[in-house]
Order: sequence, then C-alpha cells, then structure tokens
Amino acid sequence: MEENSVKKKNTYYRNRNRGQRFYKNLKQYSFKKLSIIVPLFNEEESLKPLFEEIRKGVRNLQIRYEIIFVDDGSTDNSLKIIKELGKRDTRVRYISFRKNYGKSAALNAGFKKATGDVVITMDADLQDDPLEIPNLLDKLEEGYDLVSGWKKIRYDPFVKKYSSRFFNWVTRIFSGIKIHDFNCGLKAYRKDVVKSIYVHGELHRYIPVLAGWKGFRVAEIVVKHHPRRYGKTKFGISRFFKGFVDLITVIFTTRYIRRPLHLFGFVGALSFVAGFAIDAVLTFFWMFYHKPLSNRPLLLLGLLLMIVGVQLFAIGLLGEMMVHKLPAEDDINIKEQS
Repeated sequence: MEENSVKKKNTYYRNRNRGQRFYKNLKQYSFKKLSIIVPLFNEEESLKPLFEEIRKGVRNLQIRYEIIFVDDGSTDNSLKIIKELGKRDTRVRYISFRKNYGKSAALNAGFKKATGDVVITMDADLQDDPLEIPNLLDKLEEGYDLVSGWKKIRYDPFVKKYSSRFFNWVTRIFSGIKIHDFNCGLKAYRKDVVKSIYVHGELHRYIPVLAGWKGFRVAEIVVKHHPRRYGKTKFGISRFFKGFVDLITVIFTTRYIRRPLHLFGFVGALSFVAGFAIDAVLTFFWMFYHKPLSNRPLLLLGLLLMIVGVQLFAIGLLGEMMVHKLPAEDDINIKEQS
C-alpha cells in the first residue's frame, strides 16, 4: 500500500511539474480573444490541413480564439467541409455568400462578424503559414495597430511575382506607407482598425494604406511563404490593372478627400501654365519675327491646355465648396478620451 501511495505521489508531482513547464512556455498577451478570418473560394482540398495548421499555430497562446471561414460563393464542397469542421470544433464559425463577390467583400463580412480584440487574416490556399501568428502578435504588442506580412521569398509564378513587386513599389511611392508587400494575405489588426475601415471592390490590398491615413501605426515582418499545394491561383492579369485604378481611388479618398483643390488645382495650374507658355512663345515669334500662327498645331495645343487647366481648377473649387458643407468630425479618428 505504501509503495502504491509513493508511486501515486511521484506521478502526481511529475505531472504537475510538466503542467507548470507547459504553462510557463505559454505566451502571455494583453489581448483577451483572437479572431482568425479566412476568406476562400473553391479551396476544398486545403481547408482541413489549414484548420490543423491554425490549431498548431495558436496552441501555445494563452488566449481564446475563433476561426471565421468566409465562403465567397464556392461551387465545390468547401462549405460542406467547413460545416464538418464546425461540428468538430465549436470555435469554427462561417459565412457563406450566394455568389462570388470578391476578397474585399469577404474580408469586410468577416470584420463585422469578428469578436476578438485582435484579428488575423490569411488566405486559404496554405501559402500563408499559421505558425507566424505568434510573431504577428509579438509585433502588435510593441504598440503597432496593424502588422503586415512580407513574403520576402515567394513561391509564385514568374509573372505574378514580378508584377507584384512593381505594384508594391508604385504603391509605396504614391502612398508613403513604407512596407514591401501590401497584398500579403497574412496580417494582424487591432479591433479598432477593422472597425474603422471599410473595404470594397479590390481595396483589400490597400488596407495598410487606409489604416495609415487614419492615423494607425503600421509595421511589417518577414513571414514564410509556401508553394501552392492544391488547385490553381486565382490571379489574373486583369487584377493587375484593377489594382492601379484602385490605387488612384485610395490616394484620392485618403489624401485629397478633404482638400480636392490641392489635387485639381495643382494639375490645373500646371496645365494652364504650360499652355500659356506655349502660346506666349508663339506670340513672341509672331510679333518680332512675323511667323504665321495659322496652321500651327502648337497654338491649338496651348489653348486646349489653358482651357483644361481652368476647368480643373473650377472642379477643385466646386469640390472644396462641397467638402466644407460636410461635418469635419466624420474623418477624425479618436484614439481615446476621458
């Protein structure tokens, strides 16, 4: 009897020590709950392995979490598999669209449904590594509001890889946000960020720009990128051109929405000055060197540039009049108040 009691005590203390070591290795965060949003379209083969990888990624985090799958109108068995995962784990939630609306709409729906203090987004194709989640959270704890992944070493087709690099370079120049990979699906956000921005169209790739212009602190860390295991990429050349159109939209709606005259007035002034200079030179040669002005395309070009310049300046003034009628508080993002 005494030997059995000694064995039981030794087993108890051994298990207790193991438990203490386990909890000691758990990472402590100031966040209470984590929401992981996974937008997807026809990714039936990737969902189960992705689910297991996510659970591995958050295993050592002493924090509650939920996984929100957003089915963007899949035509395969993706929704069926998500429901099966929900039966296995009550932390799995889902949203299913009737048709394909795009990644921005899927993210926006996920942001609305998320209940966590921190939101993680990642793609469903297994190219984003869920084991990077602790690294993203560590960077958030340094005081940042949004942390974006940087796929420094990429396993994508040649066209997608280098067109993305060019796209990121142009976006970095025009937006002023100094990160290398705007379109990386693996990102971490504080709740205030996702509740303050609205993404539509193809604006999901510009979330760091939208957040930065609202005053949130944006950072970037290098993350692992894996080759696609199943299916094929949804990237098309049309998305490349749509991206640049959306870049113009983002820059205007963030930098110039409250001061349209700064944009239209500047471009209009350049156009007017260029047209005036062209016609002034032609007039000089006509007056002093008797050069005829008839059949001179440059004369018409100068007149056209001046007319366009005046019109652009007028558009800027009209924009300023409309802006000043709107309440100025709409775009003010308050961090905290007493």
